[in-house]
Amino acid sequence: MYNIREVQKDIWWVGASDRRLQLFENAYATPDGMSYNNYLILDDKTCLMDGIDDAVSRQFFDNLTKALDGRELDYMVVQHMEPDHCSCIPELLLRYPKLKIVGSQKAIQMIDQFYHIKADAVVVKEKDTLTLGEHTLTFFTAAMVHWPEVIVSFDASTGTLFSADAFGAFGAMSGNIFADEVDWEHDWKDEARRYYANIVGKYGVQTNALLKKLESLDVKMILPLHAHLWRKNLDTIIDLYKCWATYTPEKKSVAVFYGSVYGHTGNAADILSMKLAELGVRDVKVFDVSKTEVSYLVSAAFEYRTLVFASATYNAEIFDNMHTFLTDLKNHNLSGRNVGIIENGSWALSAKKKMTELLGTMKNMNLLEPMISITSSVDENTLAGLGDLAKALAETVK
Repeated sequence: MYNIREVQKDIWWVGASDRRLQLFENAYATPDGMSYNNYLILDDKTCLMDGIDDAVSRQFFDNLTKALDGRELDYMVVQHMEPDHCSCIPELLLRYPKLKIVGSQKAIQMIDQFYHIKADAVVVKEKDTLTLGEHTLTFFTAAMVHWPEVIVSFDASTGTLFSADAFGAFGAMSGNIFADEVDWEHDWKDEARRYYANIVGKYGVQTNALLKKLESLDVKMILPLHAHLWRKNLDTIIDLYKCWATYTPEKKSVAVFYGSVYGHTGNAADILSMKLAELGVRDVKVFDVSKTEVSYLVSAAFEYRTLVFASATYNAEIFDNMHTFLTDLKNHNLSGRNVGIIENGSWALSAKKKMTELLGTMKNMNLLEPMISITSSVDENTLAGLGDLAKALAETVK
């Protein structure tokens, strides 16, 4: 049965949610599932804005059939060719053989790469337009936000921005598809940050370039491909994107990440956090990198101004899960953080050296002294050192 909603004059939401999904892109934990948005414009010409994932395609086709109400589908705008938005293209072309696909040159190329189809295509470039009747779409390139073929589309008649993967979040929706219909700050902001940091975070420069383009538009509504639609308080999400895209921390506090085999490195992390609290540092957060899925760790690193990495030495290297986490931060281009280092080892300390080398490949990472070396477990000497490190960390967040 269909499940659709009119979100703007002549524009219908025809998306769906997948609550069974446990790993988005087979990589990122989605305990609350995932939402997939797409939109149908009903004008003199009909136009579908992006497709959907195979997992929810049955719901999508029920929705599309109802919204079209017997009309042909004239256009499909492919803003982003990732299969979670485009796996339905072969079926759409079977159902609507006159359908024209609109997208960037790279997107049209990718249709053939994924589905071995030579689609009837309209290739668009920066500021090209598509007139549907009362609604005219203007296209803006958004390369690497977060694939190279991405475009976004703006309908000036309604002030609607179809934003592709920008401004999305993890999580399935529950009827309230507008951000102003939920407690977004409390229930969704963290998932929006985790989505941005892990999916788009590497491409801060490109995200900034897109934000600059949007400044010249009178945007009244933002319709992303995942999570909530924005029709009020647009500055809430736009300002967050400006923050995240420049790797500017939101929280002036300390996040402590530890990788511990038998608990002694974790003990050092807890001692440090207590000393920070005694120095008046609020909202300190401690993470066990072996217990916490790495996408949450990356999100926290984007959120906090000052970070501490505490790692056991393992195989003469950084403890495995800590190494994975630090490599992920490097791969996502995190920069501009104050950093404390703690290492542990019973006979061959080397985690500190390896961590500083890895952090040295990242931009503007301020490594603080003292760096703490623990031999097996915290003793009175390292306890004093943790106190000195706490003081140095506290200075960074005053």
